[in-house]
Amino acid sequence: MTLAGQSIAVLGLGASGRGAARLARQLGAEVVVFDSGSSEALQAAAHALRADGTPVELGTVQPTPGRSFDLAVLSPGIDPSWELPRNFLAAGVPVIGEIEFAWQHQDRPVVAITGTNGKSTTTELVARVLNAGGLRTLPSGNHGRAFSDVVAAGEPLDVQTIEVSSFQLETIAAFRPAVALWMNFAPDHLDRHPSLDAYFDAKARIFENQTDGDTAIVKLEDRRPATPPERTVTFSAHSEGADYGLVDGWITFQGERVLDFGSTRLRGRHNAENLMAALAAGRALGLGWEVMAEAARDYRAPRHRCELVAVVEGREFINDSKATNLHALESCLRALPEPVVLIAGGKDKGLDFAPLRELVARMTTHVLAIGQLRSHLDAAWAGSVTVESCDSLEEAVARSLAVSRPGQVVLLSPGTSSFDMFTGYEDRGERFVAAVHRLLSPV
Repeated sequence: MTLAGQSIAVLGLGASGRGAARLARQLGAEVVVFDSGSSEALQAAAHALRADGTPVELGTVQPTPGRSFDLAVLSPGIDPSWELPRNFLAAGVPVIGEIEFAWQHQDRPVVAITGTNGKSTTTELVARVLNAGGLRTLPSGNHGRAFSDVVAAGEPLDVQTIEVSSFQLETIAAFRPAVALWMNFAPDHLDRHPSLDAYFDAKARIFENQTDGDTAIVKLEDRRPATPPERTVTFSAHSEGADYGLVDGWITFQGERVLDFGSTRLRGRHNAENLMAALAAGRALGLGWEVMAEAARDYRAPRHRCELVAVVEGREFINDSKATNLHALESCLRALPEPVVLIAGGKDKGLDFAPLRELVARMTTHVLAIGQLRSHLDAAWAGSVTVESCDSLEEAVARSLAVSRPGQVVLLSPGTSSFDMFTGYEDRGERFVAAVHRLLSPV
């Protein structure tokens, strides 16, 4: 499909916006990129695009005066209710999301992965098993490269493997995955979505355009949409009755052993479920068990996800900075065999930590609270466990030695996002790793 002669506005200068601009230009459109911000990072990104011939307007929320646009492509980082997209809609410009835009300009079958937690690990696992089985693919979307960028690059792929967030799904129109994975659902992003139901409805759109020839892969016990396609496959590491289960350390399919979970480098029931979902996706596309099992055994989990950093004076320090919501924190705590010293807290994004009170009382001996949520954690868990406030992550790491004993785990699993103190969960995780290494080699 060509866009020759069309004028396209791209809203947002992040990775998705830059990918959409590249794809639109490649298809022959005239492109202008808009972003209401003007930070140094945005200035640098704008400079690079301008050097490549793409106009960029920073610090504005209005369409270019005197210019009409045929379409606006919205980056997922921009809330559709914000002034920038609202002004384009008010000017009569159709607005679609970046995932939808890229999907409309490619013809490969799509495996799409959503869920509150486990999306990135599962996306990588899906890509790993598909490639091992001879189906060329790349992880993209909310994890890896922007979907538009992969489409623009013309990669010789057989399948598109896309992690999709609620922010991306809320703006789809015809986007239709051949295989849709629903990993789990728990409260998150209530600073962006107006309610828990709105967050659920956005994620549920992953099934909206599927037909009975497509496949839905869903967690058995989880709240999920009532109308996925007829071909639905279930998984669970906790309950009987799912198509994929965990029995005596083996991942099973309808009672048949297909993979010794202990032979992989993954640990914890949550990772067993990630692996089940990836195997189910490969099976839906016709791959055999052995080729997928071999790929799974060689897989290493991404950074900042229940990652063992070091052992210091008999204490294991685990970096789970990717735990940016309560469900991720809960999953990591339940996956560990012994009570831990927990470092938690960060940005206040409207989550209620009180429901974790009983689990925290059972699975922790001490909580070191950081960030905006320090007083909130104390109020939510006081009386069930000692909660101590720390002014920095580095202070919490240093303090953890005094409040733990040899044989315990010191776990960074914040349960919320990081933007009150860090540039992202990766920055938070790296700061944790550096602080732990300083315990090994104090200056």
